[in-house]
Amino acid sequence: MNTPYYIVYEDRLRRNLNTISHIAADAGVQFIMAFKANALWRTFPIIRQYGFASTASSLNEMRLANDELHCRAYTDHTIRPFLRGSSHITFNSVAQYLRFRDTVRRYNRRHPDRTVSCGLRINPMVSVVDTDIYNPSAPGSRFGITADQLPQLPQGI
Repeated sequence: MNTPYYIVYEDRLRRNLNTISHIAADAGVQFIMAFKANALWRTFPIIRQYGFASTASSLNEMRLANDELHCRAYTDHTIRPFLRGSSHITFNSVAQYLRFRDTVRRYNRRHPDRTVSCGLRINPMVSVVDTDIYNPSAPGSRFGITADQLPQLPQGI
């Protein structure tokens, strides 16, 4: 074969997903897969069996994940479709939350049976990667708010 290809060992993938599922259950949390970590959409039907949700940074990623998993990501033009397709929205900053807070509130008033809750991504300021684009500790990182910003949280988060 002349093109690059990836080999995924299903038994290894399932073993890892099983481990992650047990950790999530023991900790009482839900893991959310990022497309940056796994863009192999043909593995999504397997991942879906373990109850994982997904985050996304475009409407097309959201649509793919909603078809294959569950997904979430926002601009002035895309926030409404995200609200219609989401149960939770996680913002990267307090400013981003404040920008869309009224839109979320209006949506929730109009759809009391399908409300969307808001959260904030917390940046651990710890890096385990060598590539700055994925490094939450890099200057200018957009990977969530830092601990020093937590006391300033607005109501609704």
